[in-house]
Amino acid sequence: MRRSRIIAITGAVALATTALGASTATAAGPAATTTARTASAAGASGTYVVLAERGADVKALAAALARTGATVTSVNTAIGLVSVRSTSSDFLTGARALKGVQAAARDGVVGRAPDAGPVKDRVLKEHQSSPGRSSGNSAHSTKGAKGASDPLDSYLWGMDMINAPEAHETEMGDKRVKVGVMDTGVDGSHPDLAANFDHRLSRNFTVDMTDVDGACEYEGCVDPADHDDNGHGTHVAGTMAAAMNGLGVSGVAPDVGIVNVRAGQDSGYFFLSATANALTYSGDVGLDVVNMSFYVDPWLYNCEGGAPEDSPEEAADQDLIIATMNRALRYAHDKGVTLVGALGNSHEDLSDPRPDFSSPDYPGGTEYERTIDNETCFDLPVEGPHVIGVSALGPSERKADFSNYATDLDSGEIEVSAPGGWFRDGLGTDTYRTVENEILSTAPLNVMQDEGQVDENGDITPLGESFGTMKDCRTVPGKGEECGYYQFLQGTSMASPHAAGVAALAVSAHGKVMGKAGFGLAPDTVREVLMGTATDHACPAGGTQSYTDVGRSAEFTATCVGNADFNGFYGDGIVNALGAVS
Repeated sequence: MRRSRIIAITGAVALATTALGASTATAAGPAATTTARTASAAGASGTYVVLAERGADVKALAAALARTGATVTSVNTAIGLVSVRSTSSDFLTGARALKGVQAAARDGVVGRAPDAGPVKDRVLKEHQSSPGRSSGNSAHSTKGAKGASDPLDSYLWGMDMINAPEAHETEMGDKRVKVGVMDTGVDGSHPDLAANFDHRLSRNFTVDMTDVDGACEYEGCVDPADHDDNGHGTHVAGTMAAAMNGLGVSGVAPDVGIVNVRAGQDSGYFFLSATANALTYSGDVGLDVVNMSFYVDPWLYNCEGGAPEDSPEEAADQDLIIATMNRALRYAHDKGVTLVGALGNSHEDLSDPRPDFSSPDYPGGTEYERTIDNETCFDLPVEGPHVIGVSALGPSERKADFSNYATDLDSGEIEVSAPGGWFRDGLGTDTYRTVENEILSTAPLNVMQDEGQVDENGDITPLGESFGTMKDCRTVPGKGEECGYYQFLQGTSMASPHAAGVAALAVSAHGKVMGKAGFGLAPDTVREVLMGTATDHACPAGGTQSYTDVGRSAEFTATCVGNADFNGFYGDGIVNALGAVS
C-alpha cells in the first residue's frame, strides 16, 4: 500500500478540502468544525455519514438531509462530512441522489485499538497468557536505572534507548505545546497525568454503544472527557507526557500539555464520524502533535472500489472511508498538526500484504477471505497522507516479531522506529518472556479493578502481581495519600507515543511564535527533525529475521530491505530525543 499513491490519487479530494475548509475560516472557533456531538449509535443500523462534493454548501446539504426526515447529529464543515440518523430503509438511495453529495454510507468502523473486544489483544498483553513470567515488581536489570527520575523510571528501558534522559537535561517540553491522544480516552485524574491534562481543550467525540461497549456508566452514555474505560489511551498518554513529579513514571515530554481527543469506543473501535471530527478539531484548536495508536477495522485494508470479493455496497463504504480520512488527515496537517501513527501488529509486510481473512470484524462473525491489492488498498490511518509510521522494537533493538514492516522503500509506509516492547526479547537472559521487556506506563484504577488486578481497597491482587501491575503512592499535604497505577503492555501502539513524545520535544525546542497561530513548528519541519536525527540501525545480518528461536512459526520470518541509512524495519532509524532537541 503506497502512501505516495494515496496522495496522488486524491488530488481532487485535496482541492475539495480547501474549498470546504474555506467556509470554516470565517466561523468562530472549533465549533465550526463540529457543530453537534457524534451520533450515539455510531455504526449501528440507521446511523450514516454523507460526504459532500467539492465546493458544495455543507450546511445546505445538512438541511436537505434533515428535510428527508433524517436527524442530523454532526456537521463537519471543515471536510464536508454530515452525520445523521435515519429509520428509512431507503435513506442511502435518497441521500446519494441529493445535489452536492459525493458519497454516503453507514457510519462504519475505520479503526481499532489493538485491545478491542472482550478479550485483550494477544500482542498487547501476551504476558498475561504465558506461564513462568516474572513479576513486574522484581528488580530490573536493564540500563533504565541510569536515567531514573521518578520511582518507577528504572523500568523504562525505552527512555534510554531514545536518549530521553539526556534530552531532559536541556528540554523537558514547553507548556505551550499540546499533544493530542486520539484513542480510547485518557484518565485525567491519574496523579501522573493530572498536572499536564488540559481539561479545557479535551473532548470526547464518542457515545458508548451497548452492543460493543457494555452498559453505559454515565447519563446519555457519554463518558466525561477525562475518563478511560479501556486503558489503552491512558497508557499512550503516560508514555508521551507523564509528569516528572516524584511519582510513578516520567514521559518522553514530561512538561507538555495532554489533550484527550477521544475517538475510540470503550471497546476500542473507531467509527468514521468520531475519527474525522477528532482530527479536524485537533487542527482547529491548534494541537501540535496527535498520536494515533489504532489501525483499521472492520476492513483490515480499505480498498478503492473494494476488494474483488466485496459487494458494491461494501466497496462504496470503503471509498467513503478513504476519501473522508484523507480529507481529515490533510486538514489537520495543514492546520499545523504533526500526525504520528502505529505501523500495526500483524507481522505484515505492508508493501506486499497477504490475503485478508479477518474482515469485516464488525459485526462479529461476518469475516471472509479478501484479495488485497498493493496499489489500491490502504491500512489507515498510518498509510494516509502526512502520517509518520512507527515500527516497534524490543530492548535488544531487534524488530518485535509482531511489528509490521515494509520491503518497498519508496512506498512511504515506515518512517522511524521506537521502543514498543517485546515480551519474547532477551533469549538467553533473565528477562526473556518477562514483563520487563515491555513498556510500563499509566493505567486507570477503574480498568485495573474491572480486570481484577486491583481490589476495592486499591491493593494489587495476586492476579495483578502476576501481570506485573504496579502501584506507587505519595503523601500530598492537605490531601493525604494519593496513588497511581501502572501496567506493562507491548505493541506498535507503545512505539508510536515514544515517537510522538520526541516530536513534542522537537516542537518545544525549535518552535516559534507564529502570530495568531500561537507557538508551534510546521509539521513538515517536525518530520524532518524526527527522521533526520534518528539513530541509524542496519538490517540484521543476511537481511532475514527469523523468530523460530522464540517459539514463532515461519510465518513471522521477515525480510529487511535497505541499508543503515534507511530500511524497512527501522525506517530512518530509532527516534532520538537528544538529537531532536539539539
